[in-house]
Amino acid sequence: MTFWIINSLIVFALCVLFAGVLIPQILLIAYRRNLFDEVDERKIHKGLVPRLGGIAFEPVILLSLALLAGLNIFLGNTHFADTFNSHAELLIAFFCSIQLLYLVGMADDLIGIKYRAKFVVQLICAALLISGGCWFTTLGGVLGIEEWSPWVGIPFTAIVIVFIINAINLIDGIDGLASGLSSIAMMIYGISFYVKGEYAYALIAFATFGVLVPFFYYNVFGDVTRHSKIFMGDTGSLTIGLILAVLGIKLYTIPVTGVLEFNPVVLAFSPLIIPAFDVLRVYILRIRQHRSPFMPDKSHIHHKFLAAGMKPRIAMVSIISISALFTIVNLAISHVVNINLVVIIDILIWGGFNTLLNKRIASYQKSLGEASGRS
Repeated sequence: MTFWIINSLIVFALCVLFAGVLIPQILLIAYRRNLFDEVDERKIHKGLVPRLGGIAFEPVILLSLALLAGLNIFLGNTHFADTFNSHAELLIAFFCSIQLLYLVGMADDLIGIKYRAKFVVQLICAALLISGGCWFTTLGGVLGIEEWSPWVGIPFTAIVIVFIINAINLIDGIDGLASGLSSIAMMIYGISFYVKGEYAYALIAFATFGVLVPFFYYNVFGDVTRHSKIFMGDTGSLTIGLILAVLGIKLYTIPVTGVLEFNPVVLAFSPLIIPAFDVLRVYILRIRQHRSPFMPDKSHIHHKFLAAGMKPRIAMVSIISISALFTIVNLAISHVVNINLVVIIDILIWGGFNTLLNKRIASYQKSLGEASGRS
């Protein structure tokens, strides 16, 4: 056990170090080549900000894992190689798919790519992952379904993978939100995999968490005037979304082995409730309004917080706190209520919260109108 704790700390530290070194270099190149995020009516930032922070994610994660593997081989530790060899099929599919999506994201950040093309590539990545064995062999009791046919589980998995990738991409609307939500998820996934003895996936989670830490610093606390602020762009959000999808599905399908053990199903979906529920709400809203669900607007949860009068940083902290609270509550009640009831409670809470938020927005906008009328 100590062996894997040390390896987890090393890969986390390596990712923090390498990302902390690489991101300033990306900033330097972006400013020299004028590679900035375009400002439009949907953006809330002011000034020229590069959107290439995600370029650091995939290379740093793979480099850190490769160096850790080399260190273990040099020291003669066979446990590391044995663990990764036992998951070789899926890990190969994972590294191939993340490389493919990384390149597409980078191309989109640099020259722009139509969403249909990105959607096709996401489906290809999903197919690669499924071919490596990453698919929902069970629903874990949700809707009363345990085991089910691959004819149902495989297409369902493809939909979920694409959905999670886009959910992370779409929640990336204010500083620190996508990286903050993803960091919480990576910590939960890393600890969960470690406890379950799935050390290969634990290392991937901790490595991803490590690369998000310095990015969060530059994204939230960076100063535009000092050329130290950066966005993750589609390169980062697509990469992180894919990693979350793979880790979430793997954790979801791990069987419960102890009476007092936390349900892996709850651990897998709870950290993703905010981005997942928000995208579902937005898609349904756009369809009801006879608009394309893929066309961007300002109806996401972070836009609603801003419309209610919150400052962007307060909105970010509030949404991340709500996500953490969802996870804590779900874990607490999952020991005493059925998993289906947990999902129903989450949906009701989310619906009630959005109703209250809409009332708050209406009240705030009304007060602004009255203040404008008096002036």
